[in-house]
Amino acid sequence: MTNLKPKAESEREVDADEGPDGGWGWVLVAALFVSTSLVFGLMRSLGIFFVEFVQYFDESAQAISWISSTGLAAQQFFSPLGAALCNAYDARLVVMTGGCLAGLGLILASQATCLIHLYLTMGLISGLGWGLVFTPMVATVMANFTRRRTLALGLGFSSIGLSSFAFNPLFQLLVEMYAWRGALLILGGLSLNIVPCGALIRPQRRSKARAKVDSESRSRSAVLHRVSNYLELPLLCERPYITYTLAITLLNVGYFVPYFHLVAHSRQAGFSEYQAAFVMSAAGATDILGRIVSGWFSDLGHFRLIHLLTMWTTLAGVFIMLLPVSSLSGSYTALMVISLLYGFCSGALTSLVFAVVPMIVGVERMMGGLGLLQLIESGAGLLGTPLSGLLKDITGNYVASFLVAGGFVVLGTLILATLPNYFSCTEPTSPQRCSLDDKEEGLPPELEKMHSSPSDTNRKGVNDLTGEVTNSRLPEDTVT
Repeated sequence: MTNLKPKAESEREVDADEGPDGGWGWVLVAALFVSTSLVFGLMRSLGIFFVEFVQYFDESAQAISWISSTGLAAQQFFSPLGAALCNAYDARLVVMTGGCLAGLGLILASQATCLIHLYLTMGLISGLGWGLVFTPMVATVMANFTRRRTLALGLGFSSIGLSSFAFNPLFQLLVEMYAWRGALLILGGLSLNIVPCGALIRPQRRSKARAKVDSESRSRSAVLHRVSNYLELPLLCERPYITYTLAITLLNVGYFVPYFHLVAHSRQAGFSEYQAAFVMSAAGATDILGRIVSGWFSDLGHFRLIHLLTMWTTLAGVFIMLLPVSSLSGSYTALMVISLLYGFCSGALTSLVFAVVPMIVGVERMMGGLGLLQLIESGAGLLGTPLSGLLKDITGNYVASFLVAGGFVVLGTLILATLPNYFSCTEPTSPQRCSLDDKEEGLPPELEKMHSSPSDTNRKGVNDLTGEVTNSRLPEDTVT
């Protein structure tokens, strides 16, 4: 029999049979590794400049603290903007632009003469750049993996802990050698390395149908409808997404409390400065291990991702509540063990928080879903630490602070249990958007790969008797 199937078509079918896992996706994981280290690893290490700013500008600690808080809030607030721009244009261009803004903000901050300049540069401009980088990079990596998605995210996010260890002594060395202005200038140049990370994203093919729709959408109502779709605002009216967002928001209230107050609590419990610092460093080390182990175990497929997220979240909340209890007896060993367990669980749940999103909203709306999730949870992240500090001021210790923080995390777990099909042992089918506009627009190439399956390509058959290729069951939007 003669096989008349073109060679290029055969190669496409082989790629579809292999699925989107692996290949160029691992290059994107490396890009996520570098970019997240230059976003969150850098943000975690900006405390090195805290003392320098207090001395130079002669301002209160509270006023200086707003610099990093503004940057974190801007990163999460502008995440939906980054997702919308990716839906409207191209993730590659958006990430490269974000890298330029992140570096520009730090470079301009090196010339600051007052705190307002630092709020606008390190806070607003760099925060905007970080917001344009993180969500598109995460969504792009998720779009290139299916079976190994959680492991890929775990490997990419592990750079946050590693860079926190590396950047703290590096930044201190730069401040001692070049003062804070020279150090910020160097950090600005370092942040520009996000640009080549974004360049590794393959350009998105813009279909002719989508270009035609955009050119015809000129009326006010059409423009508003288009903007709403780019931001994925209809998700805010869907119960599963609202439930999941509420659960993650409650989790976010207590999640960051140990990062800010565990060292102070250890000092108050009577341990030395080095012992208190080592507790947080040890928790950071197990955080890295937890991200990788959780990603590997999740991708084995023995349990649903939402159930694994529930388990790690519950354990993290319990260990947060046990942190002050373990130190009441003055046992440094007990505090260290609980801190190690907390670090492992807090790292294990991080990748799952993002990996569950496409299960809730579907692949087509994953980009916008991630952006809106970060926007909503940003307020909870900023609320948790001040609330913990208020409880400390009222009670005189951190016992109530950690108990309330852990309670919020456990409460988020209970909210997860109200999701539809939560108690099912099999993963339900991800929802898909089937409107006419979406059929006309098509999907970005990364998201198209996630929907390709061996059954799709097997629909193309070869009639060996007549030598004709049949495509009678091709999808309507397939370009032949």
